[in-house]
Parts: sequence; C-alpha cells; structure tokens
Amino acid sequence: MTVLPDDGFSLAAEFPDATRTQWQRLVAGVLSRAGTVAEGPAAEDALATALQDGLATRPLYTADDEAPAAGHPGFPPFVRGSTVAGTALTGWDVRQHHGRPDPRRTNEAVLADLENGVTSLWMTVGTAGLPVAALPAALDGVYLDLAPLVLDAGAEFETAAACLLGLHDEREVPREASHGNLGADPLGTLARTGGDTDPAGPLAAAAALAARCLRERPGIRALTVDALPYHDAGASAAQELGCSLATGVAYLRALTAAGLSTDAACAQLEFRYAATADQFLTIAKLRAARRLWSRVAEVSGAAPAARAQRQHAVTSSVMMTRRDPWVNMLRTTIACLGAGVGGADAVTVLPFDEALGLPDAFARRIARNTSSILLEESHLARVVDPAGGSWYVERLTDELAHAAWAWFQELERAGGQAAALRSGLVAERLADTWRRRSADLATRREPITGVSEFPHLGEQPVHRDAAPAAPTGGLPRVRRDEAYEALRARSDAHLAATGARPRVFLAALGPAAAHTGRATFAANLFQAGGVEPVHEPATVDADTVAAAFVRSGATVACLCSSDKLYAEQAEAVATALRAAGAERVLLAGKPAGEQREAYLRAGVDAFVFAGGDAVAVLTSVLDRMGVA
Repeated sequence: MTVLPDDGFSLAAEFPDATRTQWQRLVAGVLSRAGTVAEGPAAEDALATALQDGLATRPLYTADDEAPAAGHPGFPPFVRGSTVAGTALTGWDVRQHHGRPDPRRTNEAVLADLENGVTSLWMTVGTAGLPVAALPAALDGVYLDLAPLVLDAGAEFETAAACLLGLHDEREVPREASHGNLGADPLGTLARTGGDTDPAGPLAAAAALAARCLRERPGIRALTVDALPYHDAGASAAQELGCSLATGVAYLRALTAAGLSTDAACAQLEFRYAATADQFLTIAKLRAARRLWSRVAEVSGAAPAARAQRQHAVTSSVMMTRRDPWVNMLRTTIACLGAGVGGADAVTVLPFDEALGLPDAFARRIARNTSSILLEESHLARVVDPAGGSWYVERLTDELAHAAWAWFQELERAGGQAAALRSGLVAERLADTWRRRSADLATRREPITGVSEFPHLGEQPVHRDAAPAAPTGGLPRVRRDEAYEALRARSDAHLAATGARPRVFLAALGPAAAHTGRATFAANLFQAGGVEPVHEPATVDADTVAAAFVRSGATVACLCSSDKLYAEQAEAVATALRAAGAERVLLAGKPAGEQREAYLRAGVDAFVFAGGDAVAVLTSVLDRMGVA
C-alpha cells in the first residue's frame, strides 16, 4: 500500500517499486565478492542470525511476512497491551528492589527511592534478605496507600504476608487504597531450592492467602508467577515463557479448587519476567506472554477482561558482569527500554553493581533514573505499543509464542510444572540450553563488552557489602561472564602472589600495516583471560624477535602479522622463540593445509582466530604459565 502526503505528491513517484527478487540478487552479488555463492532465498538465508529455540532473525521483513492479528490494546489477546491506554497515562510502575538485612539502612534507601521517582517497592524478606520481623521498621515513614509493596519471601511467604497485612491494619490503610503483592510463589521456591517436597501444602496456603486478600484487601494480589528462577538458570526466552505458563496454570487450578472463580483467580496473579539487552527479543517476549496467558485464561473460562496479564519486568542478572561493571548501566538501559516498549506494567532496573553485592546509593540512583529518563525525557511511555506493526516484531512475537507453547505442552504432558521440576526435566532442558549458549560465549560469537571484548586489566575493582546468600539446592544460577571471571580470578591471584600479571609476548612482525590488526585482536583476546600482552616496535628478523622476547620476561609468545609475512618469516621466528625459551608459541591466524603443518613443525603450538574457543586457549595458556 502506498501512502501519499496530503498534497498527493510522492518523492518516489518516478521510481519503480523494488522487488524482493531484486534485493536478493543484489545480496548475492555482495556475498559472491566475499567468497559465498548463494542465490535467491539462499542469499537471504546466508544473512540470517540464529537465535535460541530454533528461531532466526531474518535480514529483511516485509508485509509478506504474515503474523496473526495482534488485536487492539486492552482487548484479547492483549498482545498490544493489557489496558487500552497502556502506560501512556502514568508511565510504567518504577519498582525498586531492596534486600539489605539491616532495617535502618533499608529504611534510608527506601525513603530516598520514594522521594526520587520510585513508585513501588520490591523487597526480599526472610533468610535471603530483610528479617520478616524487621519489616515494620524498614517501612517506617512509608505511606502504604501511596507506595505499593511487593514481597519476595520464598518459603516464608505466610509469615511475611501476615506481617504486611497486619501493618496495613495497624496503620489503618483504607481497604480500597491497599495495593501490592504478597509474593506467594511455591513453585518458584521449589525451583530455587529443589528437593522432593510436595508443593500441595504451600499451594493450599497460597490459595487461602488469596481468599483472604479478596475478602479484606482486594487491591493486593497474593501470588507471583516468577519466571526469573528459570531465566537465571540459563533458560531461553521460550523456556522462560513456557515455565511461567505451566506455573500459572498450576496456580489457577489451586485457586479455583479452593473456591475462587476463574476471574478472581486470574486477578490474584502477577507474572515476573527478565528483560535483557536484546531489546527486540524482550519486546517480543512480553507481547507473546500476554497472548499466551490470554489463551490459557480463555480456555479456563475467564471473561475477556480477566484474561489480561499483569507483568513485572526485571533487568536480567544473567547479563550483569563483575568486571567493568559500569557497562551494566548500558545493558540495563537497553533492557529497560525493551521492557517499556514491550508493555510491562512494572519495571525494575537492577543497579549496575548487583553482581558485586549490595548496591550503594549511587547505583540505586542510576537504576531509578534510568526509568525516569526513558519516561520523562524520552517520552517512551506516551505511545501505546510503539513496536506494534513492525513486521519483524510481529513475526518474532508469533514465532516465540509458538515455541513457548510447545514447551508448555511438554511440561503439561509431564504432569505439570511441579512434576517437571521434581523429575529433573526442567533442569535437564535448561542445562542443555546453557551448554549451547556457553559455547557461543566461549567462542565470542556472543560477545561480552568489557569482559570477552575490550577488557581493561588496569581497572580498579569495585567493592560492595556482601549480599545475603541466595537460596540454593534447586536450579543453578548462571552468569554470562562466569568462564572469563574464573580466568580473571586466576590472574588476580597471580598478581597478588607475584606482583605482576601473567604475560604474553606479541611478536609483531613487519610494518604496522601488516601486524596491527592481528596484534590488536590478540591483545584483546589475552586480556580477556587476565594475561597482559607486551611487545616492542615491529621486528624485522628472528634474532631480533628472540631478543625482545627474552627482555619481556614472558614464557609464552604469539606471532602477529599478515599471511604474506607469515609465509616468509613465521617458521624461522617460531624456531628462534623456542630456542629463546618460549614454553608455548601461538600464531594469530587460521592457516590451512601444508602451511599450517609447516608452522606446527617449526614449533607453533596452536592458532588463535576469530570464532575459535577463546576460553580453551586462555585456560591452556594459564596452565602452561603455571598460574593456579
């Protein structure tokens, strides 16, 4: 369809419409110059980017890429938002997390947040956070009718809920002014802590709590369907959605069995999802989640208005790094944008130092201001479903919904979420997904800025108070940086013991134009493992290289130059380095055939190149250097 300006004049009127075939032909021409022969749809396939769950991002989307109708905001299937106005009237709920055990310092932090843009609180209480008995002190001065509170108490949800509801009564908060969530999540607790415990008892207690909320405080929800335990264990987006659906269905069954209507049961649930720095996947995940839950609620007999899903998005802890933590500010900004555009009702931006311990005041300030900037300065929430109509987003939403539904059906066939957790099905599938992703992280196909790419060995460490121990015994908690963090920890220990980091000598052969590219690549690679690269100005012969290597004090060397100079000098230089005492000689590049065999015979041990297993190379280098 051609949309003309009001005056009917189109700047493209003199140009014929381009076809997809023409575009594919142009792509094929570019690929052929890069050595790839592909024509027609194959040319398009060559530019596709593989995602998890068997999905792929195509290089081009058009109106021909069909997806089911997304409907209208505020109406089933709620793809475009849970309410008609979305967040356009008030913006999303800026929800800050608190988990410090000290009630006095928690109170100070809570009041500072509420005075500076935060609109609700999410508090971890119990053994993993603030003691339940200290909740009143931590909320001293907080107007509960203005600042809704969401609890996360794990197995202690009954005690925590009783304390909070008692606080509402004690402070005489009007019935209609009470809002928040008591955070009962028996299956989420089972996922975190494991064991063979039958969740029937906790489910019955949660249902009783929901019934009490309906009677006494109808604005307070009793249950949270938390998908973070699965995301934190390495789940893909579809697995995270499928697990949340299976959990939600289990809660619906428990609530309706306790006497609640389907509509009332749906109103007692809030869903929590992770938002990552992949903004389009985050947008599609939240839109798909609403569509999927709408279908579940529909077949369960819920009225159309009751099928909307209440969403709380939290920036991913898996993506947060311990090295160069300042970069986390950028990651959480993109994740917050994705959550807002995706239509989340509430958004929590984790502080940039979350991976290091308890956040300080500066980190909390940056976290809350991330939402404030996107809401107040970028006006992000003033448009309902800004991604709606994007051929890419609509197609990705549909594909992700189908992948998540298939996993949800498998969980139901296995007996439901509780049975799938206890049998190990969930753990096994998530571990398999994380193994595949770990391979991408190790080869840097999934780069981590500041860790696997562009690391800074001279950065000053950031120290924070230790956080309370998180629940264990169930699904593991993973982080993208864990393999590189282990390497950097070895380097730090070596530095503390010897006064210097392990070193690698970069034998830069020839002029700068010949060696700069590979020398830069190698330096970046070795620093990702905590190995300090050292080199002298470009060298011209094997003896000069060997002398420079001895002066460097390193025990490992890496040749860096062009393929042409490698053919002329690499064998002689490798031999000279071995004679000078190099325990290991590497070469930056990926030679093949006879040339590769010749380098190996001359003393080259291995080759480092883009797409290679960086973690394996760095581990072997540290091992050879004797770094414990």
